[in-house]
Amino acid sequence: MLTLDILVTVCLLYSLALFLIAFWAERRAARGRHFWLRSPIVYTLSLSVYCTGWTFYGAVGSAARNGLEYVTIYVGPSLVMFCWWFLLRKLVRIGKAQRITSIADLISSRYGKSASLGVIVTLLAVIATTPYIALQLQSLTLSIAAIGGETAAGPAVTGFWFATGLALFAILFGTRTIDANEKHFGVVSAIAVEAVVKLVALVTVGVFVVWGLNAGPGPTFAVLPESGPHEGVFGPRWVTLIFLSATAVICLPRMFQVMVVENADERHLATAAWAFPAYLLMISLFVLPIAVTGRALMPEGANPDLYVLTLPLSQGSEGIALLSFLGGFSAATSMVIVSAIALSTMISNHVVVPVWLAMDKSRTQTSGDVRSVVLMARRVSIGAILALGYLYFLITGGSAALASIGLISFAGVAQILPSLIGGIYWRGANRAGAMTGIGLGFALWAYTLLLPSFEGGFLLSSSAIASGPFGIASLRPQALFGEDFGDPLVHATFWSLSLNVIGFVTVSLLTRPRLLERVQGAQFVDAHRQGGTGAMVLPRSATSEDLFTLAQRILGTETAHRLFAEAARAQSKPAGLPEADDALIARIERELAGSVGAASAHAMVSQITRGGQISVDELIRMADETAQIVEYSQQLERQSKELAKTAGELRRANARLTEVGAQKDAFLSQVSHELRTPMTSIRSFAEILRERPDLDSGDVQRFVGIIHEESQRLTRLLDEILDLSFLESGKARLKVTDVALGAAVESAAISTEGLRAASGARLVVEPDGMETPVRADFDRLAQVIINLVTNAVKYGAREGGEIRIRAIVAPDQVALDIEDDGPGIAPGDWERVFEKFTRLGEVTLAGSAGLGLPISREIMRNLGGDLRIMPSTRGARFRILLRPAARSAA
Repeated sequence: MLTLDILVTVCLLYSLALFLIAFWAERRAARGRHFWLRSPIVYTLSLSVYCTGWTFYGAVGSAARNGLEYVTIYVGPSLVMFCWWFLLRKLVRIGKAQRITSIADLISSRYGKSASLGVIVTLLAVIATTPYIALQLQSLTLSIAAIGGETAAGPAVTGFWFATGLALFAILFGTRTIDANEKHFGVVSAIAVEAVVKLVALVTVGVFVVWGLNAGPGPTFAVLPESGPHEGVFGPRWVTLIFLSATAVICLPRMFQVMVVENADERHLATAAWAFPAYLLMISLFVLPIAVTGRALMPEGANPDLYVLTLPLSQGSEGIALLSFLGGFSAATSMVIVSAIALSTMISNHVVVPVWLAMDKSRTQTSGDVRSVVLMARRVSIGAILALGYLYFLITGGSAALASIGLISFAGVAQILPSLIGGIYWRGANRAGAMTGIGLGFALWAYTLLLPSFEGGFLLSSSAIASGPFGIASLRPQALFGEDFGDPLVHATFWSLSLNVIGFVTVSLLTRPRLLERVQGAQFVDAHRQGGTGAMVLPRSATSEDLFTLAQRILGTETAHRLFAEAARAQSKPAGLPEADDALIARIERELAGSVGAASAHAMVSQITRGGQISVDELIRMADETAQIVEYSQQLERQSKELAKTAGELRRANARLTEVGAQKDAFLSQVSHELRTPMTSIRSFAEILRERPDLDSGDVQRFVGIIHEESQRLTRLLDEILDLSFLESGKARLKVTDVALGAAVESAAISTEGLRAASGARLVVEPDGMETPVRADFDRLAQVIINLVTNAVKYGAREGGEIRIRAIVAPDQVALDIEDDGPGIAPGDWERVFEKFTRLGEVTLAGSAGLGLPISREIMRNLGGDLRIMPSTRGARFRILLRPAARSAA
């Protein structure tokens, strides 16, 4: 005879077996012997964490109470695996590329790595999962009570010990490392074993009922018309249940954990697409026969949720009853363990770590080991999560049907779906819209479904539930705005998701996403087309030492050394730390995201790199304008399909706008790079002067001189950038008059006399055609000639060399050639020299930024002429093209 002592012994031995399996799997994984640990079969079996105590016990109870309604629990996930595999594949790919640690991390990372959004999703997930954990504790206590009878301890005591044991298991195998992207092979292996146990147990009970008690399927279903209700099939409640179960397989934290975070190979989804629905079919195959037989054989008033256990017991089959108990134990424990791991990761990454950082922003560099804080936060969180589930179990008294409790959680996590789908398929979705949608949906779900589940025992009184707050009937939680759907679940799902979607879409359309949101949005929406993980729009700077310290505190010394060694090798540095370039900073942030989440990783890296960032409001404004132009061009392209007559013209306009956007992006990157060098020098020497009051006067004068020179250099650079900007926009003011070509050449010769004398270069001006008048701005034309002569001196750098200037006069055009006898310019570089910030040689003018030739060309084009490079047998030959002056009438 089964006794409570036997049950306790079996539970302990079974838990020990799971512990040993998990320990063995982790040891093999640590040695690199993954073998079947990474197999698609283990991955598929881990997805069976969807089948909890609700599925094992509650599905039979649902079938006994509501007939075929239990089928919806399995149809929803099967439809997702069959029809939405492309969505699951995209989620897995995004998870690997962005190093996503949880569903809260996915939402937070998509919407600009928003810390506040991560907190909202985390709180929603914790609150929505709490009833589900209570459901598992209830199923375990009910099963113990059913077998132990009067010898069993009370539900409160039994539930407490189950919660404590599950918390310890989750802490031991779910918090061994802080890298949430590092697979929990031990936990996953234990879940796979439990998946087999609960399937074998339920099938065994089914076979016993059909062939042991009823002599076959025919006699089993003979009493079906009299014992099972069938009304409401395929009605609103059915549609709602299918939708919620389909949503749950994506949005439940535990399902996201095993499906996305624990996925070792994207190809495993191909196997799971058919194997997981097959598993669901097998585990649901005997639900209806057990329910029908239970209603026929069990006494009136018996709990239908326990038919799987009490039917074998009533027939004296204690072995099958014990196996059934182990199946229910497996179903409940696997769900609680994975949920606790997933939720603890979300709490530590999105609540504890951000608060810890906010208390002292220097902690990432000067305080103790961050790893210990994260690990402790996760371990405490697991205990708190199990405590919340236990508290909910105590408050509700465990009186509700198992299926009803599970559906509350399903409807809660469904509030994440609109922001998730919109985030990976709609570029226009933004943080404000996601926060509005999730906030509205969460509030409506809590008001219309969660709080009423306490039956007046928490926040909402019984009278408020029945008549509405303050007696306002239109605010009744289960008949909001006077609309009574006849089913609280359908009512709550309709209102919460409707307002969720409306708020999300409306606010996203009315507000603009931030720059980082647009970058992340492009990465998520185009996940299948992009191989990389994206980069920041503007470069960031930091010291290698600061980055190494941060990586060491979070990733550990060994991992940090390996990561930085790989980066140094990639930069061809045999020893020492790598250069802290944009690629290294982005990689560090990506690696940290796998441990503390995208939002916390971004905050930590930003604290280190903020001091070296170039913050120029005008540059940001230009970047925003460029992004708007590109977005507008895409809208024009879509509209062009409806306007066939103007399709070609719109496509050309779109191409031009895209080209302009790319040019501006490149320009912004180059400007920030050029500005950083003098600014860094100014800041460095200023800090030395401020922090070293004991410097002698000679050093002080020298440092002040450097600061003065760099300031002048920065001023010249900004003047050149502004000059080029005015010229390119056509807003430059030019005084175009008739100018004697020889006078402009003579002015340039005088201005460059000192430079030529220092280098020994000779200037030869051929007099033919120099008296020709041209249409030009005298000062601007002289500026162009001076720039070309100066370049000839510096780049044509042959001591004692010759620079020759000659005029070529034609009826409709005047050309001025400036030629040196230096090394010349390769034909492949003729266009490059006119690109902004391009310098072909190592020798440059002091303070030069490579803008002289682009400015000169823009000046000539604004004057109606041009500046070109011509073939030459001597060196480099530049040709200035000018308009001749109008001849006077005879």
